[in-house]
Amino acid sequence: MSLEILNRHSEALFEFLWCPVCGHEKFSHIPFEGVFCKNCNTQVELQESRETRGYEEAVLASFDTTTTWNLHVDEKLRRDLPDGSARVKVFGAPGAYEVDWWSPEPGEDWKPVERGEFDDVEEPDEVSHLA
Repeated sequence: MSLEILNRHSEALFEFLWCPVCGHEKFSHIPFEGVFCKNCNTQVELQESRETRGYEEAVLASFDTTTTWNLHVDEKLRRDLPDGSARVKVFGAPGAYEVDWWSPEPGEDWKPVERGEFDDVEEPDEVSHLA
């Protein structure tokens, strides 16, 4: 029997990750609460993968939109996750991470927001006060 290792925060990994809901790269670590996207408040939890394929690190990052702000207001700024959650498997080492897979797999019904995809879209005034 082995124990699963859950990490709430990893500086190097969070320098690589981005939020699949809004595309932003900044996260807040709130001790004993978790890690959240600074832009939309999507929660992220890291879990050590059981399989590494010889890489230094293999991590599963789970994103959950239960706490996400303004998800329903403007689809031009955020994209919901299927059933409110998605996972990504990341291989590598600090400074050399790469995405192995997403679950559910991106397709016609769902595609994660790419890093910085909505950076050039301005948030309307009527949306900004709702966060």
